Amino acid sequence: MTSTDFIVARDDLEQCKVIATELPDADSLPPDALLVKIDRFAFTANNITYAVLGDELKYWQLFPAPNGFGNIPVWGFGQVIASKHPSVAVGERLFGYFPMATHLVIEATDVSKRGLRDGAAHRQGVAPVYNAYARVSGDPAYDGRQGDYQALLRPLFMLSFLVDDFLAETGDFGARTVLLSSASSKTAFGLAHLLHTRGRKVIGLTSAGNTGFVTSLGCYDEVATYDRVTSLPTDTPVAFVDMAGNSALRAGLHQHFGEQMKCSVRVGLTHRATDADEGALPGARPRWFFAPDQIRKRAKEWGPGGIEQRFGAAWSGFAPLLQRSLSVVESRGPEAVRRIYLDTLKGRIPPEQGHMLSLLG
Repeated sequence: MTSTDFIVARDDLEQCKVIATELPDADSLPPDALLVKIDRFAFTANNITYAVLGDELKYWQLFPAPNGFGNIPVWGFGQVIASKHPSVAVGERLFGYFPMATHLVIEATDVSKRGLRDGAAHRQGVAPVYNAYARVSGDPAYDGRQGDYQALLRPLFMLSFLVDDFLAETGDFGARTVLLSSASSKTAFGLAHLLHTRGRKVIGLTSAGNTGFVTSLGCYDEVATYDRVTSLPTDTPVAFVDMAGNSALRAGLHQHFGEQMKCSVRVGLTHRATDADEGALPGARPRWFFAPDQIRKRAKEWGPGGIEQRFGAAWSGFAPLLQRSLSVVESRGPEAVRRIYLDTLKGRIPPEQGHMLSLLG
């Protein structure tokens, strides 16, 4: 049994290739293992962030690849085609974190009616959410186009939800306005929707080419292109959520707003242009937001099901925006995956598109 895997050079993300990986056949699977065929997966700029931070945040260890290469994790769907676990049937559909590949062996553990976990030793030591799989057979919320929205946006909107929760908990650090860079990104406009819903003024920072799309979303009170950010008024406190990871932009905003910059949170790296040591900046010191920390905190405070209940309500309010603003594009086969990967890496994907991919021909 072989899997087709798409891998990238860890020190040069533009270098990528397809390889064949040997897998055990159905009869030789170890006890409780599942062989899963990966039907389709979402690919967005957030997956590029996974690659950029692959070593730092242990993303590369989830799905091993040959020395010097990595397999970028993606959110998607798989079908169980062989099972050695008594409670998981062949034909079951799973949603969760997969490699960019056609197949995966999962060491099923903690199996319940709603989900299971991969207990493989190399997958431990990361946030638990990355090893969890939902059992979604027959669930209309994960079927058809609704399923595509789940794969494309649900993990990103969870990040939006957690950042909004972090800001709300602190009273937005006293800021009256929140600035979001890379405003056309899916995580950014999910966060903008939540901030706007609770009455915060939201300013989206974007490139000239994406201004029309960002404006059309209706969740930004104001849209400014990157070359005009220093014309923004500085008479009220602001918070900055940085989805872009561009050092020059961050430094320019801090210097422009000075002590009015009450909070500066780094979330993404869509631009991949950042300095290792930026030096001291005026205003609040930039900090990384690490979602698993907020999840652990809220899970303890809100109790079992607390996060899911609140997130579900937020998702219900966000879903109509997706149907109005996002078109899903499907591509299949290794060459199509390579093309969409490189286009995403180089920032060539129109913001109104969401890409669902499969390495299966």
